[in-house]
Amino acid sequence: MFSTSSIIDNLNHEEGLEYKKLCRLLKLSKKTDKDKLDIALRALEELEIINKNDDDKYLKVKESTHLIAKIRCSSKGYCFAVRDNNKEDIYIKENLLNYAWNGDKVLVRIIKESVRRRSPEGIVDCILERTNQILLAKVEIIKDEVYGIPIDDRILAKIKLPKEDEKYRYIPENKNIVKIEIDLFPIGQHEGIGHVLTELKLNNNENQDADFVLAKSNINKIDILQDPKFTLIKQQQRLDLTNKNSYMFKSWNADNSPILPIFQIDKNKDNSYKLWVHTNAISERLDLSSKKSLETFFDRIESFPVIDEWQNYLSNEICNASKFKVGENNEAISLCIDINCENEITNWSFTLTKVKCTLVVENKHLDALLTRKSNARITSRILKPIKDFIDDLDKIIEISKVFRKKQLLRGNVEIPNPNNNIESLKELLVHNPVDYSKEYFEPLNNNDIQTYLSPILYEANLLWFNHSNNYGLNNLSYISQELDYINVSEIIKNSELVDSDIELNDKGTLSFNQLFDLCSKDDNKKRILHKILINVFKENEVKLITKGLKINESGNIISPWALPSYDFTNLINQYNIYNMIVNGKRTKNINGNIINIMEKDSWKEVTWNIYNSAILKNMDLLFNKLTVNKINEYKNKVRQYSSNMINIKKVRKVEQLIGNTYNGLIMTVQSYGFFV
Repeated sequence: MFSTSSIIDNLNHEEGLEYKKLCRLLKLSKKTDKDKLDIALRALEELEIINKNDDDKYLKVKESTHLIAKIRCSSKGYCFAVRDNNKEDIYIKENLLNYAWNGDKVLVRIIKESVRRRSPEGIVDCILERTNQILLAKVEIIKDEVYGIPIDDRILAKIKLPKEDEKYRYIPENKNIVKIEIDLFPIGQHEGIGHVLTELKLNNNENQDADFVLAKSNINKIDILQDPKFTLIKQQQRLDLTNKNSYMFKSWNADNSPILPIFQIDKNKDNSYKLWVHTNAISERLDLSSKKSLETFFDRIESFPVIDEWQNYLSNEICNASKFKVGENNEAISLCIDINCENEITNWSFTLTKVKCTLVVENKHLDALLTRKSNARITSRILKPIKDFIDDLDKIIEISKVFRKKQLLRGNVEIPNPNNNIESLKELLVHNPVDYSKEYFEPLNNNDIQTYLSPILYEANLLWFNHSNNYGLNNLSYISQELDYINVSEIIKNSELVDSDIELNDKGTLSFNQLFDLCSKDDNKKRILHKILINVFKENEVKLITKGLKINESGNIISPWALPSYDFTNLINQYNIYNMIVNGKRTKNINGNIINIMEKDSWKEVTWNIYNSAILKNMDLLFNKLTVNKINEYKNKVRQYSSNMINIKKVRKVEQLIGNTYNGLIMTVQSYGFFV
């Protein structure tokens, strides 16, 4: 089914689009669907959002008074339209929402400009895209009619249900919540209409927590995945490294967790090293050259754990074909990093390879490696079977530690995850080495080997940004954010609780290092400080980096590509690397040698466009604002899901502790109570 947003996304300001072509782009063939499209087009014309030219082709209105925004409502009934680029929010009165709900993408018209500290006021003229197709609700009887009352009090509506759904009437003792599918959203004088999909009896029933939280986070559970066209690996020229040892560092326990890269380390005669990062060749197994193939990902952009298994965004077929299995040859897209004897990066290059995984290194191996005595004879029953690989593993771990140290010197900080003793959350809280939604690192953890993946993959992603940006290629990136301020007053108030002496410098500021030094030996102080700092950091979003875009060079910018089984961002950045290796134009330099465009500094000798028009068109299809918006919207849902799942499991645990007495510190006092 199409949305108003999809209509507008297919139109532009200059070139008109015929009605028949618009139908094809929206995949509309039934008369009923075309009738709905006609109604939408007439409404958009009346609102002066689109118009027709003399050739009966549709265009966007150039100077529209409407702004694209997202509705954000509070439980107290206040609603705002939130604009991009940190522009001022627009206050929307309840009677001017026109049945827009919290999270909906809308077109807003400002009807009253801001005055002093008051926000501008506006009216919702058009709902572009609905966030909630499924609602969690309580079934209640109102004036002999059956209604679903959303449990999210930010949704200001009730949904009329068929009479037979009366059997799901809410009983407090059962905590029986229902999932409602919306058949007709409220409009004008007409109420919203829906029907019950399923009932969730949550009282003492943990088995239904996942379904409840997925619905609460507006994520559909996908049982059968349809990938774009699956293609066989082309017989490209690949560097054969199958006679070399390669290692996978793995903490995830679920059988269908994202498939991880493998590492290879080669020592040179001058005590320098080549560190290879071999990533699963997923992008070259998928046809990503059409809009149709791109749209298959828009409702499942990221993989995430659902208790003891994962909901993947790729099918089992593509994952199994790409997975590095011990002792089996497989194709890879690889990065070779040259490292000198002081563990500094001196060169890099990207290439297609054929590799073989030698060993899956697990947490038990890491613990044994890090706790063994140096120069001691290897007698550990865990290390004995892998004694031939210990030198390689020691070096990879050493490089990881050095990379992390340098990353911290560049201004990054580490904040550990809180301790977890809840068994059902184990997979959810295993470190994800390519999750960059937070503006801080998780420290290297001897109980989680995937934390040792992070520093290396961070550098690999940083190198691809540098490489692609120097060639002027589009990519999807995370840009480290500068903190606007740290609320020193709040820190000082809380420091009094933990007896720390804080002294400001001459400018009245504190450095991060000073803050962390205050709590270096006290775990309770650290917990308090970490909570304050986490509230200061903003959530990171994926950004589109294009040629000529001005970027603050003081910040760290990374373009994730090394874990394409995890999310769509990694997949299409890897696809960019694959295209550059296979389709990038090469020529000879002044010495008659072919320039390796995949090697560091090669851009200094390249004076031509490395992509032809067909490849550029394909890249523009993938790397655009629509894709970025879809990625960030879905990632936000997954963040909500993870937070909600952790919270519900904590509530389940706390229910068992009711009546117990604990000591604590009162940290915050509000009008409605305080937090301990």
